[in-house]
Amino acid sequence: MEKSDEYKTIKEPSEGIYKDKGSKFLAFAFPVANEGEVKAHQAALKKRYYDARHHVYAFRIEPDKSFFRSSDDGEPSNSSGPPVLGQIQSFDLTNILIVVVRYFGGTKLGIPGLINAYRAAAADAIHNATIITVVEKGTLEIRFQYPSMGDVMRIIKDNDLEIVEQELLVDCRIQVSIAKGVYDEIVGKFEDLRSCNLSEIEFDV
Repeated sequence: MEKSDEYKTIKEPSEGIYKDKGSKFLAFAFPVANEGEVKAHQAALKKRYYDARHHVYAFRIEPDKSFFRSSDDGEPSNSSGPPVLGQIQSFDLTNILIVVVRYFGGTKLGIPGLINAYRAAAADAIHNATIITVVEKGTLEIRFQYPSMGDVMRIIKDNDLEIVEQELLVDCRIQVSIAKGVYDEIVGKFEDLRSCNLSEIEFDV
């Protein structure tokens, strides 16, 4: 079962293709983190494939998969964008954009044909991608006096925390990366050390 602080996305851009009755469906999948990146990829494809009749797309972003959109871009309603989005959902992906560029071959495919074509092109792009599991993490910065070093490092070691940055002088500073699923638990352990001369704890999630 997928943990609440994990999500699946693609590692790098990939491509797919589907052909039917002379029409070509070129699919492009991109890892994205926000709408700005979505629009940038769309603009680049519009410029590159300026002569294509349709640029159908679907995307889903946010680790909790809460924000998604799709567009038929002139194709019959629900014949293209939703099938592409359906493939994103079927593979349980997020932070991904898929654009399917269609070159019309002169023969209409009908609604079932369009649904199959866009779905197949999107699926091909996903199959050609490397799917990765990303663990959502937050960072915690701990500031403390040198005598507390042993206690702080014990928590870091016992919980297998990744040290992102550190400065170990008289006034020490260590920044660690923590999976969000156990973030509050780890913070609680460091807060318990306040009695050991911990002067300040700063959070940066």
